[in-house]
Amino acid sequence: MADDGARVDKELKRLESRIDELVGVCAQLKEENRSLRQRQDALMAERASILQKNEQVRTRVEAMINRLKAMETGS
Repeated sequence: MADDGARVDKELKRLESRIDELVGVCAQLKEENRSLRQRQDALMAERASILQKNEQVRTRVEAMINRLKAMETGS
């Protein structure tokens, strides 16, 4: 009987250790997830800024092309 108690104690300690390990992994994954979401937000903001700048450049280039065409037809 004392052997059964020791075996149960050993199993409980093993389970407790495994639970502690899983809690640690869970905390690590939560931090990684937070960091990845933060990075994703930054990348999305950067992408929006680049798209806006590309649109501005496209508009300016189109205006220059139109001016050049107007100069050609005016000559």
